[in-house]
Amino acid sequence: MDGIHIRTATAGDAAAIAEIYNQGIEDRVATYETKPRSAEDQQAWLQAIGGRYPAVVAQIDGEIIGWAGAGPYRDRECYRGIGEFSMYVHRDWRRRGVGDLLLAGLINEAQRLGLWKLLSRIFPFNQASRSLCRKHGFREVGVYEKHACLDGRWLDVVIVERLITANLTVSS
Repeated sequence: MDGIHIRTATAGDAAAIAEIYNQGIEDRVATYETKPRSAEDQQAWLQAIGGRYPAVVAQIDGEIIGWAGAGPYRDRECYRGIGEFSMYVHRDWRRRGVGDLLLAGLINEAQRLGLWKLLSRIFPFNQASRSLCRKHGFREVGVYEKHACLDGRWLDVVIVERLITANLTVSS
């Protein structure tokens, strides 16, 4: 998409990231979260993952219109090369190719940081996210049934993963 720039997220992006994340929370199509996030929450998250896990934003004409980021999959050392990711696009920019650019940018940044796998969990009814992940080489590896309850109903999630083969090296 013309004019959209993907770049590494900074602490200065925290308020925009929180606003977009809160839209995702309100819309109930991409997360079990129900508590809105503040700019301070997102600054703390960016600081916690900084230099180890990727976070990118989509920007046009100085406005942040989407973000994607990954964090640790599990605390154990053996999983440090796996990033569990989320991605959110501003309501006004959904279904316009922003997610495609964000996911490509996130994968590139994950590769640069040495991660060997990205994974996520997606609601089965979120066909847009599932299709986007397939387009970028993610495979659906299973379903967690009744993974959590949202607004009084149990929801499943589809597990997706993508290997970053350039980083699949074994050290002795």
